[in-house]
Amino acid sequence: MKFAGSHILSIGQFERGDIEKIFAVADRMVPYAHRERVTKVLDGAILGNMFFEPSTRTRVSFGCAFNLLGGEVRETTGFESSAIAKGESLYDTARVLSGYSDVIVMRHPASGSVAEFAAASRVPVLNGGDGANEHPSQALLDLYTIKKELLSRGRNDVDGLRIAMIGDLKYGRTVHSLSKLLCLYRNIKLVLISPEELKMPEDIVEQLRQAGHTVLESERLEDAISSVDIAYSTRIQEERFGSQEMADLYRGRYRLNQAIYTEFCEPNTVIMHPLPRDSRAEANELDNDLNDNPNLAIFRQADNGVLVRMALFAMTLDVVDQIDKSARDVNWYTERRF
Repeated sequence: MKFAGSHILSIGQFERGDIEKIFAVADRMVPYAHRERVTKVLDGAILGNMFFEPSTRTRVSFGCAFNLLGGEVRETTGFESSAIAKGESLYDTARVLSGYSDVIVMRHPASGSVAEFAAASRVPVLNGGDGANEHPSQALLDLYTIKKELLSRGRNDVDGLRIAMIGDLKYGRTVHSLSKLLCLYRNIKLVLISPEELKMPEDIVEQLRQAGHTVLESERLEDAISSVDIAYSTRIQEERFGSQEMADLYRGRYRLNQAIYTEFCEPNTVIMHPLPRDSRAEANELDNDLNDNPNLAIFRQADNGVLVRMALFAMTLDVVDQIDKSARDVNWYTERRF
């Protein structure tokens, strides 16, 4: 695809070669994300960060990514702090705010809303999650993490990957986008572990099978995680349910702790989660006793979000070739424990 000036709305926009280009640019961002170097390539540029759903990692990492490239961030959080609460349409909001920004990131609870907003925007729009539909930048950082984790274990390709997706697969937009992204690769074996009521949407399962992948569905965690490279756990998306009581029916159904990992997983199985993990006693999706497990990749996964989002900004605003021209070493203490 042509990245310069383009919206990033769906995984469906990408071909495999596009993914490799994004990841190559993300690799170049490491010294800047680690604060070893500073670049001002987006000095004077403004990001409109518009989040109409609660968010920590996505909102902050998009803002951090833009700041690390030298740009400035203006934030709108929640409907109550925007004119949408007064009845303004997405069209009008897009026309106005795109006049104040050079690029916009938007999260919205309604599926398709970000695309509707982008159609009226005068600047590129990046989808930060639209309801239960998609979360393209999360899928990209997830796959980037998978590639890095496999590489650290001596494996150089995603083709042939064995991955278990666990939990709320019906409403979890992260697994929807990641599944679509995996359709660009070959010979993937997926095990989809969920309650019957929270199964992966059938159209996505069909896309995976049409891509030539093996898809198995199960309700039992222990049996299904015994032969996978990646165990990708997800949170119960309680905000998508009609009531708290309905969400509570499924909360804590699939819990992974060190004892289960040791008994059922292969020694190098990578544990991933898009975060936040629900650590409340009644949920406890990924137990704290996994925190010292070197195969727990959830925080490396979150760090990688900054790299990938920096790459998307640099490519969308067409400054990849200029990044190093304005770079210098930092002048503060920078040692970090990665």
